[in-house]
Amino acid sequence: MAPGWLPSLFGGARLRDPAYRFLFEPGPADEAVAIDCETTGLDTRRDDIVSVAAVLIRGARILTSQRFQSFVRPQAKLKPDAIKVHGLREADVAAARPIAAVLPDLLRFIGGRPLVGYYLDFDMAMLDRHLRRWLGIRLPNPRIEVSALYYERKYGDAPPGTQVDLSFSAMLADLKAPMLDQHDAYSDALMTAMAYVALSDLAARGIRIPRQPMRGAPSFEIG
Repeated sequence: MAPGWLPSLFGGARLRDPAYRFLFEPGPADEAVAIDCETTGLDTRRDDIVSVAAVLIRGARILTSQRFQSFVRPQAKLKPDAIKVHGLREADVAAARPIAAVLPDLLRFIGGRPLVGYYLDFDMAMLDRHLRRWLGIRLPNPRIEVSALYYERKYGDAPPGTQVDLSFSAMLADLKAPMLDQHDAYSDALMTAMAYVALSDLAARGIRIPRQPMRGAPSFEIG
């Protein structure tokens, strides 16, 4: 029995609605989903989601035609610091669907595919809080953290004392990926997908990111 199978087995046993058992079934071997949430604040117990987006990755292709985007009407008040980050105000999400109406569509989009994110644990904590109330589970999907992939490719062989920068902007600059409108859920999911594809390509070819500026960069296809 594979080590990662037991948590899925027990999670599936707790599932309150068998219609969502597909979450525990692996997706296509060459597919993953990049995901991002914007929120009312940074407290995973009290703040809430105001927008969520996801984009399908198939091999080295980012399929922007197959994406999920939704504003969400939050139960918590938007904090001023959060508004400064993503620009969404109460009026912008007042007519949006509540998370209970958004989640079924999101879950059908992601299926059992691995989820790719930048500091993904935060986004998953925000989603899992609602999933536990509704379905009795947390998302069972494998999770891929792009900052960890980036660290391994750039700093995995670094000597002690090396200064480490895992910021989104530093990662994208190293990978020669375009900086889109950061802190928009879809743009962040798309940039995360680009980073994942590029880092996966580097790892497959055994290439490390130099700790000096890169001259060349791996290619990826968006479409």
